[in-house]
Amino acid sequence: MNLLALDTSTEHLSLALMVGGKTLTFEVNAGQTHSQLILPQIQALLSAANLQLADLDGLAFGAGPGSFTGVRIAAGVAQGLGFGANLPVAGVCTLLALAEESGARKVIACLDARMGEVYHAAYEKIEMQWHAVIAPGLYKPEAVPVLQGADWVGAGSGWHSYALQLNAMYSEQLQGVEGALLPTASAILRLALPRFASGEALPVSAALPIYIRNRVALKTAERELGLRL
Repeated sequence: MNLLALDTSTEHLSLALMVGGKTLTFEVNAGQTHSQLILPQIQALLSAANLQLADLDGLAFGAGPGSFTGVRIAAGVAQGLGFGANLPVAGVCTLLALAEESGARKVIACLDARMGEVYHAAYEKIEMQWHAVIAPGLYKPEAVPVLQGADWVGAGSGWHSYALQLNAMYSEQLQGVEGALLPTASAILRLALPRFASGEALPVSAALPIYIRNRVALKTAERELGLRL
């Protein structure tokens, strides 16, 4: 199966191309240049694998939550490529991709949502399947949900930005923290593969972002303070 996965939900641009049993990847800190880089780098990956877009069996993308602009870029590129080549798509939650990327069994996934908030979810892998213990949500870091049990691993930029608050909530339940971890296209690819294999991928019109935060713009005073969504 030939699949392309992409993620632009953070400052990083992450791409993964599965060709048979082999996976080619591209990772770069793109800052604010995702829209300039993504299509040329997708073409470079396809060329390296000697493939055309029409040779793919589907597209997977990081649907969010994350940067408002970033998740729109990922969804828009998936829609554009999918329409052009008549490909099915699979949107994958970036918090679940964080859990998958961690390699741990019990994960508190937390991304910095700016504005003094975090995107948060908790997952446990049981018999090779991820189960949401706490569904994705948006919280102040000092007000994240209470969890039961121990041996949790904290993953994602929220743990770097709000270490004091999150450790105050979960310190006695943590096995470790990976604050530098990011959702990757490779993790998205692994999560999406069973959906494509079982025919559960969706038509390209369903390539929609997961926002969670309803606000899509900052007030003038907030912009002047350097705040970001």
